Amino acid sequence: MTKNFPLIQDTWAWQSHQISWSLMGDPTAPTAVILIHGFGANTNHWRFNQPVLAEQTPTYAIDLLGFGGSDQPRARLKDEPVTADAVHYGFDLWGQQVADFCREVINKPVMLVGNSIGGVVALRAAQLLGPERCKRVVLIDCAQRLMDDKQLATQPAWMAWIRPLLKTMVRQRWLSTALFRNAARPGVIRSVLKQAYPSGANIDDALVDLLFQPTQRDGAAEAFRGFINLFDDYLAPELMQHLSIPVDLIWGEKDPWEPLPEAQRWCDSINCVRSLTVIPEAGHCPHDEALDATNEALLKTLMTLMPPQTTS
Repeated sequence: MTKNFPLIQDTWAWQSHQISWSLMGDPTAPTAVILIHGFGANTNHWRFNQPVLAEQTPTYAIDLLGFGGSDQPRARLKDEPVTADAVHYGFDLWGQQVADFCREVINKPVMLVGNSIGGVVALRAAQLLGPERCKRVVLIDCAQRLMDDKQLATQPAWMAWIRPLLKTMVRQRWLSTALFRNAARPGVIRSVLKQAYPSGANIDDALVDLLFQPTQRDGAAEAFRGFINLFDDYLAPELMQHLSIPVDLIWGEKDPWEPLPEAQRWCDSINCVRSLTVIPEAGHCPHDEALDATNEALLKTLMTLMPPQTTS
């Protein structure tokens, strides 16, 4: 029987910023799920997953600072002076945001689910929460962050030559803003989605609009500037090497940006990784493109956290 929980939307004050979040499900249950979106997305990208998971346990979704309906403060790069109106966008910031939300708003053991860069955020938040508060992490096509300096050895030789120029250019706010404004157009968004969703399933006007609307806010280009300048931040494998919390991987077979073989290497070589579920024909966002298979995998993992049913 479907319970049809309503979607509750609210804001939370965090470090002088307003954070947008949503909830479906019974908030009095003993455990919860929190969904963490990828770059350029927001809580609505979980449109096909939150209602299904909510039938089993309260399911929260959160907009990372700089995205969706959350505040979009000015970006400060690492070597720029500290000012009251600016933040250093990165995985420490977003990981702390999610960890604090789990402590202050959810206040019960959680399973963290992250897509793309949301996966790296989930891992950093899991570190901060520890095994008492975070019981499981699910990474859906987690970002491998191939442009990080620590990944230079995996890149073509010519990349080492152009990196200094690339870094100098993307620091310029006028250029990062121009790049963002060019990308933040419905036609471009739809074109990128056709790469990310190779089957073409669920690329509809609602999806384009939910990604487009937040880009029209005044500060939308700031998180973009911060993110494209993250050349030295956490990588998922290094976070997992020191994690005792179980991690499960869900991966689109045809992800054009985060190759499946890397996920298979993580599964074979990192102790905390317990499983890898491959979603056939899907790309970078299988939770939205191949929702039935992804929801089945999420529910299977969630069931490991649920208290056993008693019979009279």
